[in-house]
Amino acid sequence: MPLKTPLRFGLPKGSLEQSTIELLARAGFKVQSSSRGYKPYINDPELDARLVRPQEMSRYVAQGFLDFGITGKDWILESGHKVAVLCDLAYSKATSLPARWVVAVPEESPIKSIKDLQGKRIATELVETVKRYLASHGVTAEIEFSWGATEVKVPELVDAIVDLTETGSSLRANKLRIIDTIVESYPQLIANEAVYADPAKRKKLENLKLLLIGALNAREKVGLKMNVPKVVLEKLALTLPALRNPTVSPLAHPDWSAVEIIIDEAVVRDLIPRLKELGAEGIIEYPLNKVVY
Repeated sequence: MPLKTPLRFGLPKGSLEQSTIELLARAGFKVQSSSRGYKPYINDPELDARLVRPQEMSRYVAQGFLDFGITGKDWILESGHKVAVLCDLAYSKATSLPARWVVAVPEESPIKSIKDLQGKRIATELVETVKRYLASHGVTAEIEFSWGATEVKVPELVDAIVDLTETGSSLRANKLRIIDTIVESYPQLIANEAVYADPAKRKKLENLKLLLIGALNAREKVGLKMNVPKVVLEKLALTLPALRNPTVSPLAHPDWSAVEIIIDEAVVRDLIPRLKELGAEGIIEYPLNKVVY
């Protein structure tokens, strides 16, 4: 049965916004928003979307202003609010790598380890998490909240920063050296605990989770279809490990079979010429939106 009222769905506003919308599109949910709008349209009558800053998402979900949302593990840890975590979603702003909060200092700084931060001044947006991290190492330092452009504050304003990075390129460009990683963070699908305890709402959320994970599974894979002479099927399977478990179907011609596989996109450029050499014909490569295991 359809839900009586739509679930209020928090989408992350800012750096994760576009990649989240693209992921939802691959999962079958089209999101339309304007540059100034905070209430985008989503093509599911059981969902009512809102754009919310990731830093505030877990608070609004925990307090029931939103039923569920997507935000970084880092901001959930920072806020300390209690929510139901349904799953990690392995994507980020530009890559499939987790975002990392790292401690960085100028290249020429004498600071070599966390212990060397004793009594120093650190700028970060992740204040509470950094406090807990330093305390776990027995280090006391002055931690100030940074409103942005954190990497330009060293060495004139602070001794070190804790900042977010995917590849480290921005830090290197600003002549900064990473001395430690505090937390690695993927976005997480989270829900209000009372909402998740409701069987009908939980079913809706679990279905959404299934589709999102399926979309992520398909991200770097493609499908291949081809026609193969039956006499080379066994050789094909022995030669190419990816073809050990293909889908094989009969064709009208008794000497040929149709073969279909799902494979990592990165190996296709080397694979197709080998398939051709082994006698495959009519090779078709096609993209995938979802792979559900």
